[in-house]
Amino acid sequence: MLLVPCMWWLTIVLVLSYEVARSARRVARRAFPGRPAGRVEDHTVLTVQRIRAWVALAMSGGLLAVYGGASDAWDQFLQRLYLAPWLALASAVLAAAVLYWVARRRRRLLMRAHFRDAGLRILGYIGAWVLVPLLCLAALGAMRALSDTNGEVNIFLMYLPLLALWTPFWWTVYFLCFASGPAVRNGFTLSALHPALPVLATCAAVWVFAFVSRATGGPPPFPGPLAVCAVFGGPASVTVLAWWEIHRLRHRHGMCWRG
Repeated sequence: MLLVPCMWWLTIVLVLSYEVARSARRVARRAFPGRPAGRVEDHTVLTVQRIRAWVALAMSGGLLAVYGGASDAWDQFLQRLYLAPWLALASAVLAAAVLYWVARRRRRLLMRAHFRDAGLRILGYIGAWVLVPLLCLAALGAMRALSDTNGEVNIFLMYLPLLALWTPFWWTVYFLCFASGPAVRNGFTLSALHPALPVLATCAAVWVFAFVSRATGGPPPFPGPLAVCAVFGGPASVTVLAWWEIHRLRHRHGMCWRG
């Protein structure tokens, strides 16, 4: 309310941004819910996973503070941030194919009904990633074209096409931000096929991350044993937790590999 009289344009931007983010979050939560069908949540496992994540973050920060290499770590973080959804998607599809292949015939008939629904969600997610650079290029091109008019266009008419192009761009960006976490964590809603699918997909994805980082970025700037632990310690610990989670799914929640 205080911003309205003196900075009305900033108020409009903030209100519009909030509404765009709220709309994108609502659609993302509907497409990729936090607790999809078939997802078995074990609070003990979730607590241990959170502790493992914070310990890994503290160890990484301590190693970077002692031995340096913060710029390389930032580059690898950006690389993983871009590759994470694609590798997680490939891992989820591969795990789903393996579980479908080992399932009994009756179970396969039930799994097929979930493939179509999950496939449509996955196609929408991929389409959002494709739309982001296209919308950005279109908005930048419109800004360049309007800047060449040399003030011949009214300022309000000038901002209308920019608003029409930047609004869907930021909506798509917000959608990806809100959808990526639940989508990666739950195997892109493929968890309805099998309770163990998110665990297997995560395990495969972290090992692929490790080898991709090792091949593209080289070893971290730590001494020999610490460098090996920094590269393979994370995937190894995730694998141990995955094995423990599958053990609990089988003995506490009645999960069967083929049933």
